[in-house]
Amino acid sequence: MAKQKTHFSCQTCGYQAPKWLGRCPGCGEWDSFLEEVSSAPKLGLGAIGSGPGPQLLHLVETSAEPRFSTMIGEFDRVLGGGVVPGSVVLLGGDPGIGKSTLLLQVCARISEVSGSVLYVSGEESTSQIKLRAQRLGLGTQALYLSCETILEVIKEQAASLKPQVLVIDSIQTTYTPRLTSTPGSLAQVRQVTHELLTLAKREGISCFLVGHVTKDGAIAGPRALEHMVDTVLYLEGERYYSYRILRAAKNRFGATSEIGVFEMRGTGLEEILNPSEVFLAERSPGNSGSAVVATLEGTRPLLVELQALVAQDISNIPRRHATGLDLNRFMLLLAVIKNRLGLHLHNLDVFINVAGGIRLDEPAADLGLLLAVVSSFRREPIPQDLVAIGEIGLGGEIRGVTQIEARLKEAAKLGFSRCLLPKSNLNKLDATELNASLTLELLGVRQAGEALEVVFG
Repeated sequence: MAKQKTHFSCQTCGYQAPKWLGRCPGCGEWDSFLEEVSSAPKLGLGAIGSGPGPQLLHLVETSAEPRFSTMIGEFDRVLGGGVVPGSVVLLGGDPGIGKSTLLLQVCARISEVSGSVLYVSGEESTSQIKLRAQRLGLGTQALYLSCETILEVIKEQAASLKPQVLVIDSIQTTYTPRLTSTPGSLAQVRQVTHELLTLAKREGISCFLVGHVTKDGAIAGPRALEHMVDTVLYLEGERYYSYRILRAAKNRFGATSEIGVFEMRGTGLEEILNPSEVFLAERSPGNSGSAVVATLEGTRPLLVELQALVAQDISNIPRRHATGLDLNRFMLLLAVIKNRLGLHLHNLDVFINVAGGIRLDEPAADLGLLLAVVSSFRREPIPQDLVAIGEIGLGGEIRGVTQIEARLKEAAKLGFSRCLLPKSNLNKLDATELNASLTLELLGVRQAGEALEVVFG
């Protein structure tokens, strides 16, 4: 009998080496290598190439992908309009964020209107899942539960029930005995995902996979797992807030960076149809350091409040802290404020917070961030009816942003009467027609100093 060949694989990035290494050269992670059996089965000539072969592009037949609704509007929005039969969706998030709760609600809704659902849990018993369903008040007439971790058994159950949707909670606990590596290892996760992907495409079963995340918030395991599936969703939220953001990081059947907003309540995750109104509900009038910005998440305009606090330093090292924003971007704007506007904050503590627990990554929030910091520094409040939009360059210039019309309509809908925006965006708009329809005064600016003059006189 031939001796088995082995290699060592990094469980974080998938880097392979012929011997054990203390630190991975690929990702720099320590003590992440595990020994795995190298398998390279020999295939006969007849087993190679099962596809139809090369085809001319203009002769390839196409058809619109049919979808079915989950009956949860925010979830359908993130997926691109509904669930595509035969698709594989990977859902990740921090422990306790609500992944299993959300999927159980989705499964219950689908089982009521579309077809049967098989929910396979490797972390909870069927009685625990039933208790959660009863607490959430869900109807589960066509929802089947299974407590199983062996892939071959799960495939037999799916072949017997022929469900429309298959949920695996979680992919790290599912394994195949054909591999000698432990459950959750690189080889197991990759093999299990590949076989579930093949099952979904062959039988037309929509498959949802729950994935654990690392301390950095990324899906645990190799990045190849995200490349294999059709859609990658992240459920985000701050620990002490009830709001949850469902974000699409990858979607072969829809737009990426789309978000759905939910609120965690006693009856489960309830969708929020107007998140801008919710995020601004507790805004206090007359406070300095508060600015409203119009950002864009996917195709959805979102109005959020940025809060800044500039305080006297009580130590020899001034602190810079940002919650909900990129710290590097925040430091860059502080440098612009010092060098282009002449406001010296080097000996002061500066804190930034995005109210509501949401995270902003779009540069269009730069102008609002700058106004909030200056407002707190000067102890002068920003007018309550003003919303700010714009990216700030290193020279202090206000750069244009995309989809300005959608942002302005959202601001007008929530009662704002003035908008500070880049001059380049204003020049491309039909300001007369837009003002007539939205009753919104547009204030175009080119430089950061000009923006301060408009707001603070």
